[in-house]
Amino acid sequence: MNKFEQLGLNAALLQAIGDMGFETPSEVQEKAIPVLLEQETDLVALAQTGTGKTAAFGFPLLQKIDVEDRSTQALILSPTRELCLQITNELKQYSKYIKGLHVVAVYGGASITEQAREVKRGAQVIVATPGRMQDMINRGFVNIKNIAYCILDEADEMLNMGFYDDICSILSDTPDDKSTWLFSATMPAEVARIAKKFMADPVEITVGAKNSGTATVSHEFYVVNARDRYEALKRLADANPDIFSVIFCRTKRDTQAVAEKLIEDGYNAAALHGDLSQAQRDSVMKSFRGRQIQMLVATDVAARGIDVDNVTHVINYQLPDEIETYNHRSGRTGRAGKLGTSIVIVTKSEVRKIHTIEKIIKQKFEEKTIPSGIEICEIQLLHLANKIHDTEIDHEIDNYLPAIYQVFENLSKEDLIRKMVSVEFNRFLNYYKKKKDLSNERSSERSSGGSIKAGDAVRYFINIGTRDDFDWMKLKDFLREALDLGRDDVFKVDVKEGFSFFNTDGEHAERVMDIFSNFQLEGRKINVEISKNDNGGRKSGRGDFGGKRERRDRFADHSERRSERRSEGRFEPRGERRGGGEARPLGRRSDASRDRQPANKAFEAAKRRRKS
Repeated sequence: MNKFEQLGLNAALLQAIGDMGFETPSEVQEKAIPVLLEQETDLVALAQTGTGKTAAFGFPLLQKIDVEDRSTQALILSPTRELCLQITNELKQYSKYIKGLHVVAVYGGASITEQAREVKRGAQVIVATPGRMQDMINRGFVNIKNIAYCILDEADEMLNMGFYDDICSILSDTPDDKSTWLFSATMPAEVARIAKKFMADPVEITVGAKNSGTATVSHEFYVVNARDRYEALKRLADANPDIFSVIFCRTKRDTQAVAEKLIEDGYNAAALHGDLSQAQRDSVMKSFRGRQIQMLVATDVAARGIDVDNVTHVINYQLPDEIETYNHRSGRTGRAGKLGTSIVIVTKSEVRKIHTIEKIIKQKFEEKTIPSGIEICEIQLLHLANKIHDTEIDHEIDNYLPAIYQVFENLSKEDLIRKMVSVEFNRFLNYYKKKKDLSNERSSERSSGGSIKAGDAVRYFINIGTRDDFDWMKLKDFLREALDLGRDDVFKVDVKEGFSFFNTDGEHAERVMDIFSNFQLEGRKINVEISKNDNGGRKSGRGDFGGKRERRDRFADHSERRSERRSEGRFEPRGERRGGGEARPLGRRSDASRDRQPANKAFEAAKRRRKS
């Protein structure tokens, strides 16, 4: 007997489940489905990405829908258009034997009028992103005042993206007696606040420990110098010949740059981020699902809709700004009970973040060293041998064999094998025999001046200042991004007309000097030197303004990250309400000016609060 039958699902759903090959429900499905079928209740379910949450709420929801009633009975909110479309497609698969059931996706980046027409034809279930749903409500295109069920999927990510006000507004437009089902990977304060405000005595289901990672994913980290981050990524890809991976970067700009480098170096790679049109994103995802793309480089927001089987590795090219986001990233692999690996590439100063993540996911990381060139060549050699051994013979080649035998007639078996393997092997050998060993490079780090130690504050001179349109905050943001450092790692920034000074901890000195050794800004060479007049030693750890400055920096940093998330889903919350109709891209401000603006506004807001 199929174990789904024991959960109380009806024949139409069981037939669809059989077609999809599902036999054993996941833990969250086993816990949630009977409760949702037997009771009209609110529910909070905490389970990691990839544990089958869509089916956990989808099966009982579809069974409860009255197909004779063409009005909207259920609303499902999800953070991104990719996830919205994924849920819609899965619900359509589940309900293919339920006649008269209509599921409509409502999301930004597509015609709002066409979506409104689809809803008007009769949509018992609407799957929507918060921004577009709010716009539909404001225009009177949809009526959710009588729905019986509201599902919040990936609730933590929706709130993390800044949709708290939208969700509260949407939920306020629904009846008080509806059933609300909240599914989330983590339980931050804002999610708990939503549950308290809009739910009554919800049943709670937790799969694993709260905020913990899934047991099917192993976690590794590699410590490298900042300048070697991309080279480390290449080596990890070459050391895993069958890699099928998602690579995460923090910003759209980094995502595009890394993808372009991988393509230039001959890898099957592509970028997925918010600056792509919907058609481009759909094309990238189609190629990734079809495995024409082996390495998908993505931002956190764009990756929310990635539901692809057999992803072998998640690679954190950069750690996320919010540590809790790591859980969502690692959930892209190790799905449906299969094993996966989550890799983090970090600099020495970021190792402390690994320990923070370990506490959150309640799993240990294994520190590993980047493979040497010789190790990679050995791996690739054995991979090629196994590939040749396992290749099925196409007998269409038989007609050509006599001529081929003639070409090889003077070669021994051993020489023939050597030559065949060398065709592929030589390109790795020629590349890596000229390359340094990244592990040895890090272990024999050279200190600037020979006496700089971690804990020492190092002061630098840089040849840009106010006449280059930099104030202290803009320069700090520029340095932080160029050096890939945390906001508190660059301090005591002092901007003059034609030059400036700044400080870092001594452990970052080599990185600063290496990155700026051949750095250009708009065609101009940027010169950085260690200041001889080092009067900028660190006091109490946070620069001239102590705790006040630290609080201001954190506030500005939070605003900048929020802006990035809004920009990633730029057709979603506010733009739709202002512009209406078709989605409209942002204006053509430069990335740098757009990134700086939120920090400046946050700084001014923090000053006003201090004065009051």
